[in-house]
Amino acid sequence: MKKELVIEWKHAEGNIEKTPEEFEETGMTLAAVLAEIRMLLEMEGVGVRVVETVLPDDAAAESESLLFNGIPVEQLLEGVEVTATACACASCESCETCGEEEAECRTLRYNGEEYEAIPPELIGRAAAKALEME
Repeated sequence: MKKELVIEWKHAEGNIEKTPEEFEETGMTLAAVLAEIRMLLEMEGVGVRVVETVLPDDAAAESESLLFNGIPVEQLLEGVEVTATACACASCESCETCGEEEAECRTLRYNGEEYEAIPPELIGRAAAKALEME
């Protein structure tokens, strides 16, 4: 029986006024990492499926998150924690989207650094860890 790695990318709706680079950085990083590892995984009998979940504007706390076989990256990897920082995107300066004066964006803290977009190293490690758990 073939194993499957299901990666769900959750992000906010496209009508948030971030630049394409800000809005899609995690998605582009995910695509780049998968381009590197997909063939290796398939040679090991692992199918890879990506599910994109577009969240409503009021779900910013869940935006830019990745789940690997249903488990968030921060639960799979030791030393990764979810934090929040003041949003730097264009819509959050006056945040009409969520109605807050000072909105916060979901970030990950790892090795003392904070990331709004999930770095490639963590994506690869989370994929490997999710497959170990099966």
